[in-house]
Parts: sequence; structure tokens; C-alpha cells
Amino acid sequence: MPGMTSTAIPPFCTLLPAAWPTPLALAGAHLVRARFDPAQLRSDDFADCAIAPVDGVAKRQGEYLAGRLCARQALQLLQGRANVPQRGADGAPQWPTGSVGSITHSHGQAAALVAHSHAWQGLGLDLEKQLSPARAARLAGEILTPAELQRASGLDELALAQRVTLTFSLKESLFKALYPLVRQRFYFHDAELLEHASDGQARLRLLLDLSQAWPAGSQLSGQFASFDGYLLSLVAIAA
Repeated sequence: MPGMTSTAIPPFCTLLPAAWPTPLALAGAHLVRARFDPAQLRSDDFADCAIAPVDGVAKRQGEYLAGRLCARQALQLLQGRANVPQRGADGAPQWPTGSVGSITHSHGQAAALVAHSHAWQGLGLDLEKQLSPARAARLAGEILTPAELQRASGLDELALAQRVTLTFSLKESLFKALYPLVRQRFYFHDAELLEHASDGQARLRLLLDLSQAWPAGSQLSGQFASFDGYLLSLVAIAA
């Protein structure tokens, strides 16, 4: 709820040390990460945090609240005010004036990234648990374009699982960064991962027209980091 200044952190959620996973970095931005256990979520945790509740099972509620707690802490660092982004009609976070951000969660961890909107017009952040080889093999055709599948054809099953996880996460980050700018949904086969390197840098390309400013062929940079069986990716669009 904008304007509320509660800074309570309920026991189900623990903020992690303020450090960017190597080699991720973004000038002027604040990244806040947390670990959480939905089984420890209490019925009054939302009220205690002055955050509007969300419908769903405990897992969904825990993910949502942990993500909003990360966002609240990140906005406190950015703007000096413990604001919480509300949930828009389309489900996307509504960031306070002057800020832009992104929220993500996966398997007991959550994170939020925020920055000033005069520096960045779009931010996308996505956290994923590394896919198992069997699950990656099942999902590869849904996530990778034919060209991406061709480029991955020589990989062993572990390397393919890492490639599918990376491609999935970067495309999620791409969507989160662009959707607030174009207000048009697009899907995994509407973009492709052109290249990625061991230094955590990546390049993506749109395969459809989203707007005059974002036609097919537009290329965007991404970043990623792997740690503790997770992959965290981000796409940032300069203002």
C-alpha cells in the first residue's frame, strides 16, 4: 500500500546479505534478495506488514509477500520511503512515481530490483532453479526457437539443461522489461537468445513487432549469474 511505512519482516522470510551475485551489476540500481518458507506464513503476516493480501494457497501467498518485502526494502534504499508496489489489473507491479523495477521468486527465494526511471525505462529480473536434464529436454521445444534448438543440438544433456534454463530466464526478464513499455504480451518463440558468454553477458533479439520503438530485429543486452543451483537474469533498458 503506497504511503505505508511498516518495515516488519515476518519470521517466514529472511532478507539475504546485500550483495549482487557475481558477475551481475547495474549502475544506480538496488537488488534485494530473500529466503522464505511458505509453510511458516501466518494468517496475519500481510496485515502486520501493511501489504494488501493476495488470493491463493500458502505457496502463492508466500511468494507474493516475500517478493513485495524485497521490493519494499529496495525502494527504501532507492527513495528513502518504504513503499510497496500495488498489483495492477494485469498482475504487473505498479511502481511508485520516479521508479522502475521488477520482482521475481523461485523455490523459496525471492528478489526485487529497482532503479530511478530517469536512468532506466525498463527492468526485468528473473530467478529460476536450474532445470533437471529430464525436465529441460521436455521443455526445450516450448522455450527454444528452431534456430536456438539447432545451435544447442551438439550439447550433452547437462549443458542442454543449463542452456534451456538460461534461455527461459532471459526471455522472462526480457518480457518483464518490455511489457510495461509496449503493453503487449509475447511468448518464448517471439525472441531468441543470440549469444551468451562466461562473463555473464548475453544478447537477445525480438522476432516480432511490439511497437514502433520495438520492431522485430531489435536487440537487447542481458546479464545472468549462477549460484547455489539457481540462475538469476536481468534485462535493463536505459532511459
